[in-house]
Amino acid sequence: MTHDSPTPEQIARGRILSETAKLGWGELMREFASGKTLTVDTRLDLVEVAYQLEQDNSALVAQWLEAKQIRPVGDDEARQWYEQDQTVWACVVKPWILIQVTPPG
Repeated sequence: MTHDSPTPEQIARGRILSETAKLGWGELMREFASGKTLTVDTRLDLVEVAYQLEQDNSALVAQWLEAKQIRPVGDDEARQWYEQDQTVWACVVKPWILIQVTPPG
């Protein structure tokens, strides 16, 4: 019986996944005020976006930015999330905090 060792990419993605957490948006207001929060479109995989940022895949990140699939959190959006006590998935890829809104329910 052989056991394949995980690849460096699998290890990195596993680490990112383990560092991802559900938080109330209010817990991230300080980071938002510092301009460090990026929202990730729900059609993208948060862990994959974090991995590509960490790997400095500038071509792919530029495509996502151009398509507004990742972008800074806007003031109105932040206010609405705060008032609604929105839950988000959050992941740190220094200097950024990537967030993705969780679906209702």
